[in-house]
Amino acid sequence: MMKRSLWTLLLIVSVAGMARANEDPFVGKWKLNPAKSKLTDVMKVTAAGDKKFTFDLGGGVETIVADGTDQPGVFGTTLAVTDMKHNTWQVVRKRDGHTLLTGIWKLSDDGNTLTDSFTGNRPDGSKTSLDYIYKRKSGGDGFAGTWESVSEHVNSVFELQIQPFESDGLSIVNVAQDAAKNLKFDGKDYPSVGPNVTPGSVSAAHRANPTTIEVTDKIKDEFVGTEEVKVSKDQKVLTMTVRSAGQSKPNVLVFEREEQGGTGGGN
Repeated sequence: MMKRSLWTLLLIVSVAGMARANEDPFVGKWKLNPAKSKLTDVMKVTAAGDKKFTFDLGGGVETIVADGTDQPGVFGTTLAVTDMKHNTWQVVRKRDGHTLLTGIWKLSDDGNTLTDSFTGNRPDGSKTSLDYIYKRKSGGDGFAGTWESVSEHVNSVFELQIQPFESDGLSIVNVAQDAAKNLKFDGKDYPSVGPNVTPGSVSAAHRANPTTIEVTDKIKDEFVGTEEVKVSKDQKVLTMTVRSAGQSKPNVLVFEREEQGGTGGGN
């Protein structure tokens, strides 16, 4: 659930770049075009007996008893799974007692389709909303098994602000999440900043050419994924290909420019 949400995808994305905004094609305000984007997610649920399950939702394996209580999860979060009967689970992730994500999972009568109505809570009080449909790839009864998404519907607006950072870098700002990544184009790890960033989140960037950036993300020295970020020749479209650890297929996020680059600084 962590990785497949756009909330998290946008939070872990990073870019690093050139010195002056008026020369850098990445600088500006970008809005996601869901119709041109493709989100693919694989999640694994394994029954471990007596209401206990192991979950691999993209951030690592978590063992949870489905009794509705908050239990230790990955990266300092808690995870609670409630069996609401009628082939329905509620899955809630929190940090420091605050709800980050809520998913309502519903299983089809034949057990081969899982729908997830997914809501993320932003620090500014607004919400992100996505609807996923998964098909069973292999194994298990009920919710247990390996599931791959075949459809997603984005019900929210997602924007990125890319700004100059110091004299030789760029900052990518997710304003709604109060989170930013300030990086320089030197291949070194730089921490994400902001009160809602997962502790230990760092990224290192490499600029392949003036319109292509390659990024590697880690959390507490654990590899979590890479991004390839490209700007079109006319500088109106930004395409982000996210390859996350444990996922066989990338997520492709297509953004369209809202504003030309400015001179504001990073956080």
